[in-house]
Amino acid sequence: MAVDDPSDLIPKSDEILFLPLGGVGEIGMNLALYGHDGAWLIVDIGITFGGDDFPDHRVMMADPSFITARRARLAGILLTHGHEDHIGALPHLWRRLRCPIYATPFTAALVRYRLAQAGAEDAVVEEVTCGERFQVGPFDVEYIGMTHSIPEPNAILLRTAAGALLHTGDWKLDDRPVVGRRYDVARLHALKREPLLALVGDSTNAVVEGTTGSESDLFAPLREVAEHATGRVVVTSFASNVARLVTLARVAEAVGRRFGVVGQAMERMVAVARATGYWPDDLPELVDARHLGFLPREEVFAACTGSQGEPGSALVRMAADSHRHLLLDPGDSVIFSSKLIPGNERSVERLQARLRELRIEVTTDLDAEIHVSGHPAQGDLARLYGWIQPPLLIPAHGTPRHLAANAAVADACHIPQVRLMANGDVCRLTPQGAGLLGSVESGRLTLKDDGRLVPVSRDLLDQMRAKVH
Repeated sequence: MAVDDPSDLIPKSDEILFLPLGGVGEIGMNLALYGHDGAWLIVDIGITFGGDDFPDHRVMMADPSFITARRARLAGILLTHGHEDHIGALPHLWRRLRCPIYATPFTAALVRYRLAQAGAEDAVVEEVTCGERFQVGPFDVEYIGMTHSIPEPNAILLRTAAGALLHTGDWKLDDRPVVGRRYDVARLHALKREPLLALVGDSTNAVVEGTTGSESDLFAPLREVAEHATGRVVVTSFASNVARLVTLARVAEAVGRRFGVVGQAMERMVAVARATGYWPDDLPELVDARHLGFLPREEVFAACTGSQGEPGSALVRMAADSHRHLLLDPGDSVIFSSKLIPGNERSVERLQARLRELRIEVTTDLDAEIHVSGHPAQGDLARLYGWIQPPLLIPAHGTPRHLAANAAVADACHIPQVRLMANGDVCRLTPQGAGLLGSVESGRLTLKDDGRLVPVSRDLLDQMRAKVH
């Protein structure tokens, strides 16, 4: 059911409206709108990738038309953390929105770099600290420190005259996170005393039983794999996982090898980590990527981009014997310390097959415990719900299967109400309960090679959505 007249959708003072334009019913492309007392907030504004199934639509983002038509009512953009599916659309969409951006220092550094690349140096990026409480329009905003696979992940508590709402962002419960602070367990426990209307929560790992392991658990298995390697050791992982890079640097030191990172995204992430205090001072100096190829094979331990088989990434170029700094020889080892993202199966399979053709020893997370997720499994969800005891859960950040699994955990935890939603749905939250008002038009924009943003056709959008069901 469509909202009768979207032009009249002005949030009232006795309600909070939740309207996801991206990230619900899919993983990635997060863009959530919250409305109260005549104003709107955006929480996260990310991208997604077409992958092997839609190679002509390499980068996509939620169509922000609903909120750009109401830009005068947009109070700000809140960013939970620095992953591309949460910040990646900012350089492309900020000129349409032109409002203040709020982020903690690590995320702010990444965002400023991306905005400067896009020629948007006039964007206002306000730095906030973990745990800080501040006002944005009619919203009282509090950042609550969590743990995830990147520094400074945050849940966001929105307080209003109508009640409060918790948006978890991406999170896990890691008591030994390698870099950064542990999640704020005391504050999370205290949330059960807040007048919460709803919890909007991460569903990415909700189909997985048990609990998610700690980043600290990976040192020993990664060291064991590296100790058995005879040639060069090359490890590919997500560039944004600074904790993983720190662990790899320590593994390299433990096995007597020299460590360096290869790939622009990874080099940039290390630079930001240094600038914001997340790269430990006691680590040996990194070997410049330009010099790694001159070291004896048995001394090389390199981390590189390309865990998803991305065209042009460092590992893909190494496998093609075309990397300008580092090439691989028979007997070298490549370790995939990463999770396969759905949609990238064929790219990764091709990459691994090519490496094996070169007689490279390939190790994945199916062979050893060399990767942990950054998202909560069922046991972690249950713990958080037990602490907070929200009256309503709205599962987000997941395919329909993930959302349903999160809903099942909530039901087992006796959360009184669960509301399953889709992109474009408008949910009205008040102290008296929650209800769907209907839906507004939602869609995707695709980024063309010439920089233009073009709407994805309805037929193609239906095909894309069918892929995740």
